[in-house]
Amino acid sequence: MSAGKDHLSKAEIAKDAVQSTVEATATTVGQVSGILTNAVRDVASAIGGLATEVFEIRETARRAAADHGEAEAAELD
Repeated sequence: MSAGKDHLSKAEIAKDAVQSTVEATATTVGQVSGILTNAVRDVASAIGGLATEVFEIRETARRAAADHGEAEAAELD
């Protein structure tokens, strides 16, 4: 054994490799989970925005139809 050098056993090296792999995997899983969470939130927000627009379009169409109906009734008088 050389003086001043740490001697790591094969078991210690294997343990360090497994530990590093688990840490890297956990970090990656966390990153992917964050990406998926943001994607789901963004999709829900977009769908909600579309629903709001559809409600507004429907309400505008109803008002236009009602205004058109009032104009026709006034022409008959």
